[in-house]
Amino acid sequence: MHAKGYEVLRNPFLNKGTGFTLTERKTLGLNGTLPSQVQTIDEQAEQAYQQFQSKTAPLEKRIFLMNLFNENITLFYHLMDQHVSEFMPIVYDPVVADSIEQYNDIYINPQNATFLSVDKPEDIKQSLINAADGRDIKLIVVTDAEGILGMGDWGVNGVDIAVGKLMVYTAAAGIDPASVLPISIDAGTNNQSLLENERYLGNKHARIAGDAYLEFIDQFVIAEQELFPESLLHWEDFGRANAQVILDKYKNKIATFNDDIQGTGMIVLAGVFGALNISKERLIDQTFVTFGAGTAGMGIVNQIFTELQEAGLSAKEAKKHFYLVDKQGLLFDDMSDLTVAQKAFTRTRNEFNHAEELTTLSAVVKEIKPTVLIGTSTQPGTFTEEIVKEMATHTARPIIFPLSNPTKLAEATAENLIKWTDGKALVATGIPAENVEYKGVTYKIGQGNNALIYPGLGFGLVASTAKLLTQKTISAAIHALGGLVDSDQEGAAVLPPVSNLTEFSQKIAEVTAQSVVNQGLNREKISDAKQVVRNAKWSANY
Repeated sequence: MHAKGYEVLRNPFLNKGTGFTLTERKTLGLNGTLPSQVQTIDEQAEQAYQQFQSKTAPLEKRIFLMNLFNENITLFYHLMDQHVSEFMPIVYDPVVADSIEQYNDIYINPQNATFLSVDKPEDIKQSLINAADGRDIKLIVVTDAEGILGMGDWGVNGVDIAVGKLMVYTAAAGIDPASVLPISIDAGTNNQSLLENERYLGNKHARIAGDAYLEFIDQFVIAEQELFPESLLHWEDFGRANAQVILDKYKNKIATFNDDIQGTGMIVLAGVFGALNISKERLIDQTFVTFGAGTAGMGIVNQIFTELQEAGLSAKEAKKHFYLVDKQGLLFDDMSDLTVAQKAFTRTRNEFNHAEELTTLSAVVKEIKPTVLIGTSTQPGTFTEEIVKEMATHTARPIIFPLSNPTKLAEATAENLIKWTDGKALVATGIPAENVEYKGVTYKIGQGNNALIYPGLGFGLVASTAKLLTQKTISAAIHALGGLVDSDQEGAAVLPPVSNLTEFSQKIAEVTAQSVVNQGLNREKISDAKQVVRNAKWSANY
């Protein structure tokens, strides 16, 4: 630690505020720059929490927490550790949506992020060096904010997503916050309201696309790998046209992960395993209808498809279990407006007597009789009473996951799903849901929140110095999470609660690290995977 005086107080990674001891104050040239009393971190946290509680609007609470993060990272995480379920929706979903929409009005601090402009590819390397500021970067979350779930294109404002994601990594799994870097790729924006906003802080031109865009991404990855060769690269909220393309290009070359494609698929599959642990059924006996076939929907389908093959089915047999419904209705192979990801899972019209009638979710559910219904459509209220009751007549324990968020976009509420199926539905929602009381039973509702899986997965990869993330490792993490369900308790949730996040993130990190070591994909020699994870865990104390 070479910084002294105000330099230390202004560095959020070093600052302890009133927590500096008298000896430290003397050594660091801080005598006279702080009030006389030395506080413990718990005393500081109590004081900060009182200030937090005095704020009423969720966005005000978020701004308060961000200011604390910008001043004293250790105290921020110490406080978050004590209130993880209360803070999660504020630092990330759903309140992050408000901060993105108002980013240009409330901006005061870059929050240790790197901003890369497509107009200045020659600056990529120096920008990364400047933002890292000598820190040993092990984890990067990068976004171009073209496809923020439920929000769309928000240009440079979407950097809040990368910042928030990394906060969850640290709060949940204990990755050292000094070793992470949020990155905004400012490729322009097609959001007209931003282009017309005189305060907009990003590039005021339409998004660049195609080869020019992918070339910039290439240059970014080359620079990032050169500077931080041991880093895990996490892609977040890229648009439909680019997300899968980018992941496919790099996934067999470097340690990388796309949360919208893989994370969402993993959490849903873990929820399905949790549900099947309760209903005592097998994955290979399920029929899946996915409502919403975008990046998230297709990520879910691909993850389950892969797992069905792990369970012994051929690719051809596994594909028969899926029916995709998007704005056109059931997706058929003769449609002209299909994405690459969708084409692999379309149906042929000659499979059905009245294929032309399968243009609505209701018609598809009647025809297909699915056992699992998953929503990533952002179409509110589309899992209607009629559809849900229809489903419940054909299957004893229907698995229904309305995952769209924020709340106003959910396909159904947990409460309605429990009531309409007389307590039979096994439910996970995209946003936190209260327990549902029905006929004397308390139904706990699992949240299909990627935060249940990606922090443990990412931390396990970093701790085990993984060269790649393979399907084997992904599967190991999914099974670890799905196995944490209390399947014999009436009304049990299909996924563990966010309040136990730190506990099971540790378990997932250990399973992930063990899987990496088993496959010989660790860069450094490791004799005990569990111990490596324990040793790498950072704790928020002075």
